[in-house]
Amino acid sequence: MAVFRSGLLVLTTPLASLAPRLAPILTSAARLVNHTLYVHLQPGMSLGAPAQPQSSLVQATFEVLDFITHLYAGADVHRHLDVRVLLTNIGAKSAFLPPLSGSVQNLAHPPEVVLTDFQTLDGSQYNPVKQQLERYATSCYSCCPQLASVLLYPDYGPGELPAESLDVPLPSTIRPASPVARSPKQPVRGYHRGAVGGTFDRLHNAHKVLLSVACILAQEQLVVGVADKDLLKSKLLPELLQPYAERVEHLSEFLVDIKPSLTFDIIPLLDPYGPAGSDPSLEFLVVSEETYRGGMAVNRFRLENDLEELALYQIQLLKDQSHKENEEDKVSSSSFRHRMLGKLLRPPYKRPELPTQLYVIGLTGISGSGKSSVAQRLKGLGAYVIDSDQLGHRAYAPGGPAYQPVVEAFGTDILHKDGIINRKVLGSRVFGNKKQLKILTDIMWPVIARLAREEMEHAMAEGKHVCVIDAAMLLEAGWQDMVHEVWTVVIPETEAIRRIVERDGLSEAAAQSRLQSQMSGQQLVDQSHVVLSTLWEPHVTQRQVEKAWALLQKRIPQTL
Repeated sequence: MAVFRSGLLVLTTPLASLAPRLAPILTSAARLVNHTLYVHLQPGMSLGAPAQPQSSLVQATFEVLDFITHLYAGADVHRHLDVRVLLTNIGAKSAFLPPLSGSVQNLAHPPEVVLTDFQTLDGSQYNPVKQQLERYATSCYSCCPQLASVLLYPDYGPGELPAESLDVPLPSTIRPASPVARSPKQPVRGYHRGAVGGTFDRLHNAHKVLLSVACILAQEQLVVGVADKDLLKSKLLPELLQPYAERVEHLSEFLVDIKPSLTFDIIPLLDPYGPAGSDPSLEFLVVSEETYRGGMAVNRFRLENDLEELALYQIQLLKDQSHKENEEDKVSSSSFRHRMLGKLLRPPYKRPELPTQLYVIGLTGISGSGKSSVAQRLKGLGAYVIDSDQLGHRAYAPGGPAYQPVVEAFGTDILHKDGIINRKVLGSRVFGNKKQLKILTDIMWPVIARLAREEMEHAMAEGKHVCVIDAAMLLEAGWQDMVHEVWTVVIPETEAIRRIVERDGLSEAAAQSRLQSQMSGQQLVDQSHVVLSTLWEPHVTQRQVEKAWALLQKRIPQTL
């Protein structure tokens, strides 16, 4: 069976009857489409009638909002699919609702196949129905010229569902601001302008629910605040967040796809209130269960500044049925970033000048990150570890390759009485003095690099296939030129300071000063192939390292 990159799923069954069948329908669609799946709701439409069906307005009720939430929640098991519920034909209750446009809507990924849950009498791929389906799809959306069509029924199962599961209202997932009890058939009110905010990192299905509800409520303009700068500092693994511009690009494409009639104002969110706290033209704010208190704070702030309160719409969090230890039980970008740990983020360097039978990893991280403990875990899995600090000690030792050049550059007053270099005295000489530090590193770094290459020869002599260079200054020294991959260990700066104080007996200020003299975790990650973190319990770190090692073993034969 052919597999298509993008598809359009036209759902024609009434929503209450469709909801319990949705999981097998999505599973059937996921077998045919491997990238983008657009979903078009047209409950009650017949593809078996002689007349060509037309797209008609679907009244936005709370049942419709609950169904869209249910659909995105169900789609979360198919993580390879970028599901997008199209809202062009879904309208909130509003006196200023524009009529449905008869024009064809352009989509970012024109569908190559159109699918439907519509059931033919005998369950066959009945050609006239498929022709109707193709004509309907192309009358609504820009599709690929050679559009294929598939009737999913009976592939998603005819009647295995118990009768009591049909026509049962979906669980309520949207809580409007009004204290009046909402009912499934109650129309959703439309507003001219509203707002929604979030980080929107790696746009996922919980984000899409939040954005879809906001798009249905807004009739003219939607202001979307995207967290940036200070608001990102408290995020888990912030080094792995997508850059602001990339998040905005994905967000913009999704929004324009699902409701192109809206004007979208996407702006950086730099404080907890954002435009929702100060824009008098806004009428509503969509929040999640987690951010509801923030929405209440926005309204208090507005009242303090003589602005009307916003209508708050609270969205229930989507549960993540496959979350693992140390991951949140909700669908979350934090969990997605957690799952990136140990995985290859960019292609390895090709290093034909390195020994052909040796694969070299450069392991780095800020002070206190737990880099050396990761090196020992890799050693336990079979890697040959080169400790650049130990190489530095060898280079400094009397008779070592850096001893005489360092003494000549900095004078004999850096020596102990026995002739050994006093590293504390030398350190105080160069700390905070860029010129003196450069003199020292210009001597030391080439020497350590030469010693590391000699150690690689020892690794090969021992029959090792993976060599790890453990080096805090790996990137500053330019040693990435002698590795196939850079692996970075990250940790929040506050945790790094706590560890440095505990380990080295320094003051917090001294620990902070040490970190400021190094490249930041973000700068390291930006040049890394694999990222690890020692933030959690030791067994979690061990699992990460084992995962990274197993993935490394799979790609080494393709690289060497």
